[in-house]
Amino acid sequence: MSMVNMTPMAVENIKRLQSEFDMPGFGLRFGLTGGGCSGYKYVLELEETPGEGDQVFDFDGVKVFLNPDHIEKLQNSTIDWVESIMESGFQIENPQAKRPCGCGESVDF
Repeated sequence: MSMVNMTPMAVENIKRLQSEFDMPGFGLRFGLTGGGCSGYKYVLELEETPGEGDQVFDFDGVKVFLNPDHIEKLQNSTIDWVESIMESGFQIENPQAKRPCGCGESVDF
């Protein structure tokens, strides 16, 4: 059991992005940054190489780079890819998140 997980859809779409942006072999940086309505925002971006001290996970040839400082808040998260009429993109299922934010998912009339 890996510390983070990635669905086959997410793996497939990262491979697609790697070829679309001509970034073969780039890994996915998975982390946190301050900000957002709940105090943190997820970071998901392609990087050529892991940073010093990063934990590296491999999903069918797609590498995920995780900074050890973020492991406590991100462990057991699943990186998924969702396609719907409204949006397509990465979605994070994180059991540690006590107060996930509703941005982009709530609507008010």
